[in-house]
Amino acid sequence: MLLYLTEWLAKFHSGFHVFQYLTLRGILAAITGLGVALAVGPRMIAWLTRYQIGQQVRTDGPQSHLQKSGTPTMGGVLILVATAAGTLVWADLSSRFVWILVATTLAFGVVGFYDDYLKLVVGNSKGLPARYKYLGQSIVALGCASVLHALHQSPAETQLYVPFFKTVAVPMTTVGFIVYAYLVIVGTSNAVNLTDGLDGLAIMPAVMVAGALGVFAYATGNVKFATYLQIPYIPGVGEVLIFSATLVGSGLGFLWFNAYPAEVFMGDVGALAIGASLGTIAVMVRQEIVLFVMGGVFVMETVSVMMQVASFKLRGKRIFRMAPIHHHFELKGWAEPKVIVRFWIISFLLVLAGLATLKIR
Repeated sequence: MLLYLTEWLAKFHSGFHVFQYLTLRGILAAITGLGVALAVGPRMIAWLTRYQIGQQVRTDGPQSHLQKSGTPTMGGVLILVATAAGTLVWADLSSRFVWILVATTLAFGVVGFYDDYLKLVVGNSKGLPARYKYLGQSIVALGCASVLHALHQSPAETQLYVPFFKTVAVPMTTVGFIVYAYLVIVGTSNAVNLTDGLDGLAIMPAVMVAGALGVFAYATGNVKFATYLQIPYIPGVGEVLIFSATLVGSGLGFLWFNAYPAEVFMGDVGALAIGASLGTIAVMVRQEIVLFVMGGVFVMETVSVMMQVASFKLRGKRIFRMAPIHHHFELKGWAEPKVIVRFWIISFLLVLAGLATLKIR
């Protein structure tokens, strides 16, 4: 929005041309997301507290979690509002990537919001049945993947790229691309949701991954950098940097209130939306495999649940004391802040490994 204003003002003063630079707009978008989150956060927490929209804690989990009962939830709305605001203010609104990304994120947020609403407001402890939740996610993800394929303008946008190799680019059929993108988006959405079990555990890795994906978006959308780094060049995808930067700022703003001991939890409305946005960005910049590396903590949490369920059904025994795996470490005696920070450190190292693929080819 402000991009168009600065373009008009540049006619009268050349200094306004500086706002054409993606890097500056990315910085301003991050600051905007952070500012909106910090400004809206206290009021939203107060509103959630007033209407007693609070966390329901499982009695079979770590006993330290019982004191969290009643903590305001659905704070993910704060992230969505701040991210949408920062993106619409600083992004080029003629970009198809921006609109697809915003629409997909908000649509997943709606699915999560309805689930939270049923559990916290209506009083249905099970919330939205899993099959209907998955159906909603599937409809949105398939729609996103279909639109991305239908609007693609270069072969690079639908090819599968393998990191560490210079020339490995596998052409994908229409069905292959749509199914692959669908799995990445839905899988990442649910992986982040599973990770969101401790104060700040999910949001900080998401922020780091979003920032790294923003770097990929910037390089992928710049013909010189893409050629030098030998990654796919996709015209216009650089605008995704604005969304990524805003998500980083919004996430940090949310973490201000979500840090241990949390004043608010994000709920499904935030976790499902954030995960979907990360998956969608990875599809747009053709770095799905790198996302698998950088989001290793999310992968680890998901795999731990799958292993636990499979082991119990096949052998009648559990592998972990409790799944997802962060609860396993809590039940082993690790203090919650220690689990959180150590998972953050692992995420940081994995994000660096993902970024290293830009040069190791």
